[in-house]
Amino acid sequence: MRIHREGNGTLIGVFIFLLAINTPIFYWSDSVFLKVFIAIISIILFIFTLQFFRYPSRKIEIIDDNKIICPCDGKVVVIEPTEEQEYFKEKRLQISIFMSPLNVHINWYPVSGVIKYFKYFKGKYLVAWHPKSSTENERTSMVIRTKKKKEILLRQIAGAVARRLVFYSTTEDEVKQGDELGFIKFGSRIDLFLPMDVKIKVKLNEVVTGNETIIAKF
Repeated sequence: MRIHREGNGTLIGVFIFLLAINTPIFYWSDSVFLKVFIAIISIILFIFTLQFFRYPSRKIEIIDDNKIICPCDGKVVVIEPTEEQEYFKEKRLQISIFMSPLNVHINWYPVSGVIKYFKYFKGKYLVAWHPKSSTENERTSMVIRTKKKKEILLRQIAGAVARRLVFYSTTEDEVKQGDELGFIKFGSRIDLFLPMDVKIKVKLNEVVTGNETIIAKF
């Protein structure tokens, strides 16, 4: 299992923390039960943290400008028309994907194109399924314009556990479908705001796979 580079610092920190707890117990405690119990809990905690940063190999072999590929692992929790007020100022089709702590946390570009808008917002840490998390939580918003002049808005949203958003591009960068766009540490949510005339290829509550599932077609 490969580990994503975003996990290096966290894993080192967790290892040092667990070592600091286990060392004095190992040397000073006479209780074998306590030593074994703490060791087992520490191993479970480290493995649990390790799986947050697993790095599956998912490469898109053929770029398809007509497809919108899923940007993350998770479950579809919203499919509805909505008034997108940050950039488009018009009705858009919103598709939201909830990432649980058990999902892979890498984010991928759903389409190829140029980033025409990018903004980072500080904010709250409401649970990711809260209706206001899309506009009040810590988040990033980016608009990608495809070669065919279609625009989609993708929003990374931090949740109650996810306290750090990572993003790799900014305005006017050219991006390619299937490349990594960022990382949400410990899971959260991604919102997509698509043109109203797209053909939806997923259903509500469907479990989707990043860089594999087709979300919609232009």
